[in-house]
Amino acid sequence: MDFEQARFNMVEQQIRTWDVLDPQVLDLLGRVRREDYVPPQYRELAFADMEIPLGHGERMLAPRMEARLLQELALGPGDKILEVGTGSGYMTALLANLGGHVYSVDIVAEFTQAAGARLAARGIANVTLETGDAARGWDRHGPYDAIVLTGSVPVLPGAFAASLQTGGRLVAVVGELPVMEAQLVTCVSAGAYRTTGLFETCIPPLKNALQPQKFVF
Repeated sequence: MDFEQARFNMVEQQIRTWDVLDPQVLDLLGRVRREDYVPPQYRELAFADMEIPLGHGERMLAPRMEARLLQELALGPGDKILEVGTGSGYMTALLANLGGHVYSVDIVAEFTQAAGARLAARGIANVTLETGDAARGWDRHGPYDAIVLTGSVPVLPGAFAASLQTGGRLVAVVGELPVMEAQLVTCVSAGAYRTTGLFETCIPPLKNALQPQKFVF
């Protein structure tokens, strides 16, 4: 398989056509070897427009979703970033290339260890990987300039927005099947936030995500 041609096709046919036009993001997707971050048995599907199984009931987001979330974060070189859901470590690598330091948390220890090995093998050192349950917040390294949730949540816990610096951005997919929406939350001043709906989509949920209150009559 010609991985370079497949990578080029992914960027041009899937990602660019999904309103991902930031040249810095497009260049990065053309350089970071996505095939090195997928399970070996799915290596030839690394550039397909699909979610790839990672084990433990988890799936890697489709390339265009990763690209779109990355673009919406509008990262700068000094940004302190929180990633909730390390998974394969591919998104972690993308974030690390654009930001200052990435704190990435996964509830599955096996993912943390495997992602750490992949990132270290490629010389990506500006990351701190931790195993834990960050589905409702992870403020220990905050405040952050950017936060991304790689799984959906039925409702967005306020702890995430509260962990943003002024000017900080949070991207998350909020809702339940069949209706979910990608949202951008911006901290405009201390304790004040602006939420922008980006697009409708559906992605797998985060484990232990906060559930909406149920009314009992």
